[in-house]
Amino acid sequence: MTAAIQIDRHDATIRKIQWRILPFLVVLYIVAFIDRSNIGFAALRMNAELGITSTQFGIAAGLFTVGYFLFEVPSNLLMHRYGARKWIARILFTWGAVAACTGLVHSYFQLAIVRTILGIAEAGFFPCVLLYLTYWFPERQRARVVALFMVSLPIATLIAGPLSGLILDHVHWSGLASWRWVFILEGVPAVLLGFLSLRILVDGPRDARWLSADEKTWLVDVLQAEAAAKVGQHGSVSFWNSLSGVRIWLLAFVYYAKSVAVYVLAFYSPQIVKGLGHELSSTAVGLVNGLPYAVATVAMVWWARRSDRTGERRWHVALPLMVAGVALVLMALSAGNLWVSIALLTLITAAIYAPYGPFWAMPSLFLTSSSAAVGLAAINSIANLGGFVGPVAFGALKDSTGSIYPGLAFVSLTLIAAAILIVRLKFVMEAEKRIRAKLRTAAAL
Repeated sequence: MTAAIQIDRHDATIRKIQWRILPFLVVLYIVAFIDRSNIGFAALRMNAELGITSTQFGIAAGLFTVGYFLFEVPSNLLMHRYGARKWIARILFTWGAVAACTGLVHSYFQLAIVRTILGIAEAGFFPCVLLYLTYWFPERQRARVVALFMVSLPIATLIAGPLSGLILDHVHWSGLASWRWVFILEGVPAVLLGFLSLRILVDGPRDARWLSADEKTWLVDVLQAEAAAKVGQHGSVSFWNSLSGVRIWLLAFVYYAKSVAVYVLAFYSPQIVKGLGHELSSTAVGLVNGLPYAVATVAMVWWARRSDRTGERRWHVALPLMVAGVALVLMALSAGNLWVSIALLTLITAAIYAPYGPFWAMPSLFLTSSSAAVGLAAINSIANLGGFVGPVAFGALKDSTGSIYPGLAFVSLTLIAAAILIVRLKFVMEAEKRIRAKLRTAAAL
């Protein structure tokens, strides 16, 4: 069998795996992100009814990430021990129930408690999926695969905007306020998908009946060889180093900066769009808010494919963060012009989401096995504190100045600092050289 035929067969195996597991994982994360971010749309009615200020809203919304932070690493370790199928189903059951219960709160204090519990319930889902993908896909395809999974984020907002707007404008069943139905109706699907995950997911390639024996053998051999190469180049990463090593904290800061921006947009963009055009209905706000995320969906996949093709990661993360940082500053200059502001918001959203694939290909360049379970969760949990700091800082600055622009400047500075840091990481530079060598070898065959 020639090398070209072997490569074609291996690519066909990867495509088979991709189509078998990715669509369902995308659906799960769409539902997850809708449940954590729909509070931004509910706030259009909820804040006035419960008497919540912008600062209080930022705290309540951001408390989700605090609960997530506290339980994320243990959650990933439990998935590594007990298997993805059962653990992901458990996460779905609990977060769906808590998300729906958010519609029953009657005070700021109750909202803060439920948001914290929601973070605990959903803790580990995202890093669990990232770890799960490392069980199936070699390094060469990982940025593209992660980006294909991560398109669920902009798609979720694209769906959540119009859906939440319609619920706010038209659903007032059983005498309950429409914002309550946003939480209830959008929380139920997670519980139903928990049952489906038990039937659809398998724990790894060896358990996949839909792969042939040859396909399983090839994939397991490739993944084991890559793990051995990482240990040979970087050494074995211990539990504590995978939790607190310098490389983990450096990557965590970069992702923290991105989380600040993502969650400010998720929680406040409906209010920002509403402020740009006061005459807009909730449905119209949802539709306008969704437009940037449609562009971001395309940008994510294209940018990740480019990163995989070139084997370059650092600048594929840094450049979009720089673009988003500059565009956030320009938002202040477009004040009063609805369409210029929406164009800039679209550019910012696409630039913030584009680095997902290249970024999450970086940790797996040196983490393996249980160290990957801990390291991926540690990066995400530390970084997701940006989902608390960002909304709280933005809300406090908005309350104290009466303007959204100081908060946007804060987000801008955070993104630019992360962009400068990422291009200077030597361990990523070394790993990029190894990837490019592999690409040259594959091209020569």
